[in-house]
Amino acid sequence: MNLMCPARILLLPGDGQDAVVGERIAQVYAATFDASAGSRLAERLGVQLTVLPDLVQRPDAELQSIADLHRGETVVVLGVDLGLRLPAVVEHTGDGWSRVPTDNELTLAAYEQAAEKFRASIPSEANHDLIDLLAAAVEPGARVLELGSGTGRDAVALERRGFVVRRTDATEAFLEMIRADGHAADRLDAITDDFGGPYDAVFADAVFLHFDRAQLTGVLRKALRAAPVLAFSTKEGSGEEWSNRFLDLPRHFVMWQEQPLRDLLTATGWTVRDLVRSELPGGVWFQVLAVRA
Repeated sequence: MNLMCPARILLLPGDGQDAVVGERIAQVYAATFDASAGSRLAERLGVQLTVLPDLVQRPDAELQSIADLHRGETVVVLGVDLGLRLPAVVEHTGDGWSRVPTDNELTLAAYEQAAEKFRASIPSEANHDLIDLLAAAVEPGARVLELGSGTGRDAVALERRGFVVRRTDATEAFLEMIRADGHAADRLDAITDDFGGPYDAVFADAVFLHFDRAQLTGVLRKALRAAPVLAFSTKEGSGEEWSNRFLDLPRHFVMWQEQPLRDLLTATGWTVRDLVRSELPGGVWFQVLAVRA
């Protein structure tokens, strides 16, 4: 059954105590064996928990009942396995439950289709402003996890400065590009995957601007566990936008003002050591160096 104004059902793993929910949640539902985790999450969100004993045995029917009850609202459900990678937002299509792509996944799809066009559209020089900040905080030989390596330009410059870089990206087209240039590269989705480590630093140039505020909160917490130093760049501005600039494909951007960005870093366990504004084509960027508080 299609709903005129369907509920958004956010499926989370039962052990997702670190899950960050970035929108208003109407209620939390959980299978019996995830009742404790559901109770903690509901308390944190300030909403009611409902435990559904039949959620595992009758997921389709139980989810449909939840959707019918919460039209136009967003709810969290713990403990149901639809064979999807979690976290996931699902909706009923008439033939069953399907995963709704997130803004970040749609952005990754744009990069998959236009990786070569992206490489041609950006400066060939690495972000030396950000690399200089990192070099002031860690010594040559330091192990650096690079999130969102993209075309690989920054990693080459980092290695020239003496750092040992683990190149990663969530876009297969960029990984193939990096490997074709003779470097190892690992698939890593900063939002959903574990970072491994420990490392001496995490480096992310023009990556965090694609994460919504809840996603970035989770990424910053994972980075804190992975390394004592974080160097990243993101764009100054207000709000969020979809843009077809450069690639002729939609990408989602999230801009930041300085104080809210500093507040988020503090809330996730970081201390800002340096924050530099860079005037670049297309706007102003923050170059940030933070250390574990």
